[in-house]
Amino acid sequence: MPDVLIHGDTVRSPELRHQLPLAIPDPFLYVERDGSRHAVLTAFEIARLEELAIDVEPHPLEEFGLDELVGTGLRSHEVFLEVFARACRALGIERAAVPPSFPLALADRLRADGIEVEADEELFVARRRVKTPRELEGIRRAQAAAEVGMAAAAAMLARARGANGVLRLDGEPLTSERIRREIERVFGEHDATADQVIVAPGPQGAVGHEEGSGAIAPGEPVVIDLFPYDKASGCYADMTRTFVVGDVSDELDTYFRLCREALELALGAIRPGVEGRELHRLVCELFHEHGYPTQLSKEPGTVLRDGFFHGLGHGVGLEVHEEPGLGRTGVALVAGDVVAVEPGLYRHDYGGVRLEDLVRVTDDGAEKLTDFPYDLEPGRAGGVAG
Repeated sequence: MPDVLIHGDTVRSPELRHQLPLAIPDPFLYVERDGSRHAVLTAFEIARLEELAIDVEPHPLEEFGLDELVGTGLRSHEVFLEVFARACRALGIERAAVPPSFPLALADRLRADGIEVEADEELFVARRRVKTPRELEGIRRAQAAAEVGMAAAAAMLARARGANGVLRLDGEPLTSERIRREIERVFGEHDATADQVIVAPGPQGAVGHEEGSGAIAPGEPVVIDLFPYDKASGCYADMTRTFVVGDVSDELDTYFRLCREALELALGAIRPGVEGRELHRLVCELFHEHGYPTQLSKEPGTVLRDGFFHGLGHGVGLEVHEEPGLGRTGVALVAGDVVAVEPGLYRHDYGGVRLEDLVRVTDDGAEKLTDFPYDLEPGRAGGVAG
């Protein structure tokens, strides 16, 4: 294995958070040298790192001349570049693999000392594919929060009644914004949060990651896509359900039935060694049989707005979208992967249906981490938040 350097903070760097399961908001340097692991960071964080009881040796910045360098009048960023360069020399780094996010300024400073650094995206992607026990626990907590949030949304929709072309709840129009605020409140109660909460009614549900806004009408689909992260671990979950309050059109009923079938088809085929592109192909073939366009049937260069216009899913962990992909270029799954599977059918200017479950790849198949009903009627799909 090559020596490794990672620079950043564990709040924004999944590569670092995977190595040090602790929220450290200030940038520091992580070093792997001949199998030993080191962290060069402010003394402020050393006690917290030691409490983790993991095999990472902490080094305060002072060990590599911080105080002396501050006294020279160098600018702050120059001081840190020199400290990290001295640390690499002291730890014997001559050549190291770095993630693509490694700072160019630090790479240039190390190269000036004759230390070779080379970005190796595949190495760092592979290191995070198999989830650690801590990460899997965090994903399960995030998924539990997502399900309670989805139940809260379903309960609001189930209580709503149509009047003058819009749904009303407690005398006021039921909007995407109202549902989103309730979901975010529930997330907070479960020590989770989200950068975005999708509650997309009608045509908005057929527009990618459109967050959704405005009043919800009877009979229109509401796509609710939740991907909170667990605050303690930084790990995400991801799930989607679609609801309709009132009469369900034949078109939406067909979308829903086929998405259920596609989801079950894909879940049944997941196992180590199967390629993400094969899972995507299976679902596309099902939709083709029923006359819907997909990424595999469209003319090259054209942009789909109807049918199944996105990939089947993606890995989930310290990022909500990570490897392995379940699309046209998806690679082989490995035991320990966690993937979101999300077939959908849409018509622009109308809406659509998407269903999404979270799955852990096991040694001989898959474990579904999502435990939430599938039903277009919100009263049967969650009812009351738990």
